[in-house]
Amino acid sequence: MKGVGGCSSSSSSSSSLSVTEKVLTGLSNLIKLLPTGTVFVFQFLSPVLSNNGHCYTINKVLTAILLVLCGGSCAFSSFTDSYTDSKGKTHYVIATKSGVWPSPSSSDAAKVNVSSYKLKFADFVHASFAVIVFATLAVLDANTVGCFFPALQNSESTMLSVLPPVIGTVSGVLFAVFPSTRHGIGYASSSSSSTSDSNIAEKDPRKQTLLLPH
Repeated sequence: MKGVGGCSSSSSSSSSLSVTEKVLTGLSNLIKLLPTGTVFVFQFLSPVLSNNGHCYTINKVLTAILLVLCGGSCAFSSFTDSYTDSKGKTHYVIATKSGVWPSPSSSDAAKVNVSSYKLKFADFVHASFAVIVFATLAVLDANTVGCFFPALQNSESTMLSVLPPVIGTVSGVLFAVFPSTRHGIGYASSSSSSTSDSNIAEKDPRKQTLLLPH
């Protein structure tokens, strides 16, 4: 009987470990879809500003400001890009209707195809989705939930299991329909992804998550 009980306990333990690994993998994949610096700032300041989820009025105000700024940063990064000049230096720019801002210097104008950096409909789609992904990350954050939605704390484990794979599936479809070729602020620069197609998944966090062809 002890053998049977031990086997059942071992099976339950391994099942629990498997679920935990899937949750952590899902969260990791979500984070890779967002600008690195923004995610770091949010994860660093969230417990401080929210008083570890035990919010007073001032904590709610400060945490709300953090959420808005980080969400805005995620959207803004979708409209940025980068190019490498003749000296090998990476320049970050903002996509516009006519090309980029600031414009490349006269010495780099011939090398940089400005028209390829123009603002596209896909940029707005990616910006909107980046905000949704960040909102998902915020909802999965115990401090944010404890501050604004304490009633959801009991269902947090369910959300951790359900939301990451759902968002991951949606992101896969989205990047297939609207593939991203930008390397903006917070993502891998264009210089780090110009080696070969076989290395793109390693160099670009967004493509590493989705494992889609470039």
